[in-house]
Amino acid sequence: MARSCDLTGKRRLVGNKVSHAKNRTKMRQQVNLQTKRVFDPETNSTVKLRLSTSAIRTLDK
Repeated sequence: MARSCDLTGKRRLVGNKVSHAKNRTKMRQQVNLQTKRVFDPETNSTVKLRLSTSAIRTLDK
């Protein structure tokens, strides 16, 4: 299973970690995923989703 948000589709970021001497090494920044149960009114049941924390904040609004 890919580490991506089920709602927004957010994935990890890839970049360079730069030291003081300007040496560059690859770095990955993972998405902050949480498992959350969300109520689905169409099926009248709860569904387990892997959501990013920003998606959870959007749902709570």
